[in-house]
Amino acid sequence: MNYLSIFYNRWCRLDDKIRFFIIGCVNAAISYIIFIIFILLLGEEMRQLCVVLQWAISSVFSYLNQKFFVFCTKGNYLKEYFKCCSTWALSYFLNVILLEIFVRFITNVFISQFISLLLVSVLTYILFKFFAFAKKK
Repeated sequence: MNYLSIFYNRWCRLDDKIRFFIIGCVNAAISYIIFIIFILLLGEEMRQLCVVLQWAISSVFSYLNQKFFVFCTKGNYLKEYFKCCSTWALSYFLNVILLEIFVRFITNVFISQFISLLLVSVLTYILFKFFAFAKKK
């Protein structure tokens, strides 16, 4: 067994909430950076388009991270990916609604999106664990 396999096996034995938090922070940071880049390129008034672009770009990267580094599953690539996409679709719509609500109260689009992402992440974890990457009993 090589060092990478040993490290991966130890990693996968950590509690999935810890793995989700760590990988989620990485995914959220990348997603947030993508959002900021599009806001800077397209402008704040195009924030909903920026969220769509952010989601589209970060979804594949996030799926692979969730599959291999959070839930440590094997096989079922398409099935899990489509379940992830439906989870993300739900979280996307929640993100859109929360972003608009927070922008009205906070007025800063960057802070509003940061708070929205945090809240949506809780729902995403639950759906990933019990739906997208649910282990058969």
